Amino acid sequence: MGWTEAIILGILQGLTEFLPVSSSAHLLIAGQLFFDGDAGAAFTAVTQLGTETAVVLYFAKDIGRIIARWFGSLTGKVDKSDPDARMGWLIILGSIPIGVLGLFLQQQIDTVFRNLWVTVAMLAGVAVIIWLVDRHAKNERTLDQLTVKHGLLYGLAQAAALIPGVSRSGGTIAAGLAMGYKREAAARYAFLLAIPAVFMSGLFKLKDVPGDPRLAWGPLIAATVIAFAIGLAVIHWLLKYISTHNFTPFVVYRLILAAVLAVLLLTGTLDAVPVGA
Repeated sequence: MGWTEAIILGILQGLTEFLPVSSSAHLLIAGQLFFDGDAGAAFTAVTQLGTETAVVLYFAKDIGRIIARWFGSLTGKVDKSDPDARMGWLIILGSIPIGVLGLFLQQQIDTVFRNLWVTVAMLAGVAVIIWLVDRHAKNERTLDQLTVKHGLLYGLAQAAALIPGVSRSGGTIAAGLAMGYKREAAARYAFLLAIPAVFMSGLFKLKDVPGDPRLAWGPLIAATVIAFAIGLAVIHWLLKYISTHNFTPFVVYRLILAAVLAVLLLTGTLDAVPVGA
């Protein structure tokens, strides 16, 4: 991987990671369309360390408070019913599905799931789901009303993002809307819930970098830093946007991207199984 490819893919990762449009799908498409092929699951996971660091920075006060209250609940200094202590437990609970499935489906994540026809199906299918739940969402629940059941359902929705085209934010936000949470509340929890899973995945995939001929440390680090900077700006914008707007523009974009990708596959412009997948 050269510097130009890394910079472009880093920009793409930062722009799409938090939008409900699937960053992994964009990296798959761009990697094959403009470069030598699939950058690989390791590249995606490691550059997500950059975008997730942006989440940690943006929500630093909230995260610090949650961690402090959670530890306090372990020692008895804080009541276990405290909203922030409960949030800590719910984030742990919600992270279990993607952690377990990520380990058991590692081979499929690196191969079968990266088939671009699967990406087409996920882009279009999840678009319809987001549109339906957003259209009928009650938008009334706040995060202090989050229950154990809802925390687990959020986690299952996040686990679906192991398949490119689903979108981590799209899946979890759609789940939140379906359960009656406000758009901003659903997005905030989606961001917080992703922290353990993304860091575990990224750190786990670091071991694959030295043995992957497609990757080099310099370009990979550059892509990760770029993804961090752009991702931080996108978080600011998205949370302001969804406080007054619905998800229709993202639904339309996903459907258009799915259609364009299908045409590229049918015409042979792109291969369903990218080189290296």
